[in-house]
Amino acid sequence: MTTLVRAPRIVTAAHDLHDGWLVLGDDATVLAVGAGTPPRADSAVTVEGTVVPGFVDLHAHGALGHDFATCSAADARVAAAHHRSRGTTTLVASIATGRPDDTVAALARLRLLTSDGTLAGLHLEGPWLSPARRGAHRVDLLHAPDPLEVDAYLTAADGALRVVTLAPELPGALGTVARFVAAGVVVAIGHTDATDEQTRRAIDAGATLVTHLFNGMPPLHHRTPGPVGVALTDDRVLLECIVDGHHLDPTTIGLVQRIAPGRLVLVSDAMSATGCPDGDHTIAGSAVSVRGGVAVLADGSSLAGSTITVADAVRALLTSGVAGPEVVAASATRAARLLGRPAPLTVGAPADLLVLDPDTGAVRNPLRTAVIS
Repeated sequence: MTTLVRAPRIVTAAHDLHDGWLVLGDDATVLAVGAGTPPRADSAVTVEGTVVPGFVDLHAHGALGHDFATCSAADARVAAAHHRSRGTTTLVASIATGRPDDTVAALARLRLLTSDGTLAGLHLEGPWLSPARRGAHRVDLLHAPDPLEVDAYLTAADGALRVVTLAPELPGALGTVARFVAAGVVVAIGHTDATDEQTRRAIDAGATLVTHLFNGMPPLHHRTPGPVGVALTDDRVLLECIVDGHHLDPTTIGLVQRIAPGRLVLVSDAMSATGCPDGDHTIAGSAVSVRGGVAVLADGSSLAGSTITVADAVRALLTSGVAGPEVVAASATRAARLLGRPAPLTVGAPADLLVLDPDTGAVRNPLRTAVIS
């Protein structure tokens, strides 16, 4: 059985199709995509709005009061469902710095959610971070990587660990990069005080991602470019950006797009307060105050993640005039490829579809089954 999905507009990373159509197989994979006169199918549905791929979020710590590092598997499902309801169909759960035993337990607990597709994998953000650029991570829990600890985390995750963030200037960090890359884990440079040379060595060792560019690292300086300068000029790395109106100025986002075209990846860095009223919370063992939707350490010294989903970042880019295919690439395609998944809305890929309001970019329909049923 095949299903034809027609829409006034279908946007992929490669095409902006008006009067577009998709043919889906009975296993909900894409069989064909095009515009104009469609082929025949066993059934057909027409949607009003703009069809785009489901969003991919490489970096989210939770939602609705639940932190992936500490919550139960049942509560993790609730947090993941919140992101999915906002259009994030592929979610990597981020585990912030904790005690080694707690991190092992979190990996073992959450890996079960990867087997049924609730999560697309797990992300360790810490404990191998720079104390000078720690953000919300507890300084007393940060340390250089230890080979036995690395092996313990890989064993606990049992293949579910997909991304690790570390500071490349720490003792043993470069060997750790190579160890994770050999295990099929994406290594991201972040929460770092590294020099430009230390950053390049990490990329040479196999790092392919930068965690929330500009945040958690020294600012770009004309004599000491540091990790920001290398990240913007080395085509081997993708660049996470938190587009929430607080972490980055719009001019900075435009700078990334001009200097590093084709490498922007939208992430939420959503903390447990996402979807909650303002109040007091914790992340990575630190007290956080959320006021006006902005998460800040209780002492006011640093931002502490965001309270957005990727859908909010998508709307911000569309409102600023960024072209649809670039927004799709930044919100889905690049991250999917980094995870080794097919490019969304291409032949053979899962039919994770969203319907966006053509005027506002808001998600009208985030669920595949609702689109094709």
